[in-house]
Amino acid sequence: MTAALEQAQKAFAVGEVPIGAVVAVNGEIIGAGHNERQASNDPTAHAEVLALRRAAQHQDDWRLAEATLVVTLEPCPMCAGAAWASRIGRVVFGAANMEAGALGSLLHVGADPRLNHEFPVTGGVQAEACAALLATFFNQLRQP
Repeated sequence: MTAALEQAQKAFAVGEVPIGAVVAVNGEIIGAGHNERQASNDPTAHAEVLALRRAAQHQDDWRLAEATLVVTLEPCPMCAGAAWASRIGRVVFGAANMEAGALGSLLHVGADPRLNHEFPVTGGVQAEACAALLATFFNQLRQP
């Protein structure tokens, strides 16, 4: 989670919503990303999607069954779907996402037996630090 928080700090520094993600296999980070929606004008440029893309490119394989996705905020439906599509082995997230969380808060893409792939999810890892970074960002954004 420390590496994902470092990615989130990079997003914060450039005015993006501070969410960071890394993909690791056996403790080695093979993909990393932070939100880049503003810079790229791309609605899909979420931290998780970018980290998953980079991990798949690193492995030269879209299947990430041995990998763990670590992200500072519970993934939205799009990002949970990207994890599902990658056949991710596991997801770990920091803060719960009560507005759009798709790995337990509002729905659970990782544990839906109707889908052809399920994966374990662990939430709440360094949740306070992850939530505090987001709160600081949005508080600064609302300053007159």
